[in-house]
Amino acid sequence: MAIRPVLIDGAWRASNAAGTFRAENPATREPLADEYPVSAWTDCDAALTAAAAAHRELRLGSGEAIATFLERYAERIERRAAEIVDLAHLETAYPKSPRLADVELPRTTNQLRQAAAAARDGAWQRATIDRKLNIRSRHTSIGPVCVFGPNNFPLAFGSASGGDFAAAIAAGNPVIAKANTSHPGTTRLFAEEALQAVEGAGLPRATVQLLYRTSHEDGERLVSDPRVGATGYTGSRSAGLKLKVAADKAGKPIYLELSSVNPVVVLPGAIAERREKLVGEFLASVLMGTGQFCTNPGLVVVIDHDASRTFIAEVAARFTDAPTGTLLSVGVGKSLAAGVAKLKAAGAEVLAASTCSDADKRYCFPNTLLRTTAARFVADSELWQTELFGNASLFVVAKNEDEVGQVLDRLEGNLTGCIYSDTQGSDDALYDRLAPRLRPHVGRLLNDKMPTGVAVSPAMNHGGPYPATGHSGFTAVGLPAAMWRFAALECYDNVREHRLPAVLRDKNPTGMWRMIDGAWTQGDA
Repeated sequence: MAIRPVLIDGAWRASNAAGTFRAENPATREPLADEYPVSAWTDCDAALTAAAAAHRELRLGSGEAIATFLERYAERIERRAAEIVDLAHLETAYPKSPRLADVELPRTTNQLRQAAAAARDGAWQRATIDRKLNIRSRHTSIGPVCVFGPNNFPLAFGSASGGDFAAAIAAGNPVIAKANTSHPGTTRLFAEEALQAVEGAGLPRATVQLLYRTSHEDGERLVSDPRVGATGYTGSRSAGLKLKVAADKAGKPIYLELSSVNPVVVLPGAIAERREKLVGEFLASVLMGTGQFCTNPGLVVVIDHDASRTFIAEVAARFTDAPTGTLLSVGVGKSLAAGVAKLKAAGAEVLAASTCSDADKRYCFPNTLLRTTAARFVADSELWQTELFGNASLFVVAKNEDEVGQVLDRLEGNLTGCIYSDTQGSDDALYDRLAPRLRPHVGRLLNDKMPTGVAVSPAMNHGGPYPATGHSGFTAVGLPAAMWRFAALECYDNVREHRLPAVLRDKNPTGMWRMIDGAWTQGDA
C-alpha cells in the first residue's frame, strides 16, 4: 500500500519521508494496513512557511469567519462519526460505545462549538482602554501553533480535533498538527474534514496542516523555529521536557501536560460512613479506560486503623477479580511494568495482581494495587511518586494525622487532588488542617469525588504545578482560559483611532465586553 500523504498548505501531498511506520491494533498486536511517513525537515519547513503566511492573513480576518469554520467542522465530524469511531476503535482498542461514540466524540464537537462561541464573542481578547493616557491593549493571535496530541484521547485531545487545537484556532492561529503515532489514521480523518471546513469558511489554506511523525531532533527544531508562535504538548514527561528545553532556549512558549499521580486522601469518617460506596468509586475511577487517564487516582492516602484496613482489603479483592483491560501500546505496557517494578524494589507490598493470560495476543498488564507506609514515602518522596500510567495504584498508609500532613507537604505538582470526608461533619476539623497543605500542590481540588472526569467548563482548570504541567498559570480545558496560552498581548500607545484594531476603537458596535478606565462595560469609550 502507498504511504499516506501529509497535509501541507491546503493539499495532500507525498511526504519527503525519512522513514515510515504503521499503527497497531492493541487488542490483537497486529499492524494495521496503512503506512505513514516519518517526515524529514523539509516537510516541517514547508508547513512552517505556509503557516506563517496563513497567520498573516488570519490576523486581518474576523472572529466570525473562525467561528464559522469551527461550527462547520463540528458538523462535518458528526456526519462522519461512524467512520471516525470505527478507526479509533481499531487504533486504540477503546470500546466504540460508550467511550468513543457516546462520550469522547460529543465532547470533541462540544469543545469546537464552545471555541466558536468564544471566537465570535471576542471578549477573550480582554480589550482594555485607558482614555486618560490613550493607551489601549488586547490579546490577539500569537502565530502558528504546533499541537502534539496524546495517545489516550484520539478525539477530544487529538492534535487536529481536540482542546488545544480548538483553543489555538479560536484565538486566530493556524495549527500544525503532529499526530500521535498510536492513532495516525483517526487524526487523518479529522484533518480531511478540517480541510473541507477551512475551504468552506474561506480561511487560508494552511489554517490546518498535518504531519504524522518526525525525528526527535526535528521535533525539537520545530517547536523552536522562529516562525512558531507557541506549542501545546500532551504526553510523557521525558519527551515533553526535551521539547521544552528547545523551545525555552529559543524563547518560544510551550504548554506541557506531563504527568500526575492525583492524590486522593480518604479520611476516617468517610470510610466509616460509606466504605462500600468508596470502594466502588475508586475501582471505577482507577480501572476505567485501563487507567490510561492523566487524572487517574494513582496515590491514595489513609490513616491506619481497622476500618481503613478493611477498606484496602476490599479494594484489593475487587482489583483481583476485575477484568484486565487492554493497554494502548507496547510502550505503555513497558512503562507501567517498569514503574511497578521500581516501587516493588523500593519495598512496596503487592496487595493485588490480577491475571492477564492472553498477554501474547494483546497489550495488557495485571490490575495492580500496591501499598507502602507514609514513613517510606516521606523518606524518598520522588521515587514514590513514580507515575503508573495504567491500571495500577498505590496506597500510602499513615500512622496518624501528622504523617498524612508530611506526605502532602512532599507532593510534587499534580493536576488534581481529592479529599473524601464524612458528610455529617466528623472529619471537618481534620479536613481544615489538611486541605491547606494539599491545595498548593494541585490545579483542581475535589471533595468527595474521584478526579477522572474533566468537564469542559469555563471554570475548569486542567493544569497544575510542575510536573503536572510546564506552567501552573494556564489550563488545557475550559474556554476562553485555554485560548490565552496561544495569545500575545498587544499594546497601542497614542495610536490614532482609525489605525487601531476594531476592538480598541471608541465605538463598540458588537457590544463586546471591554475594560474602560477600570470598569467592564459593553458601551462605547
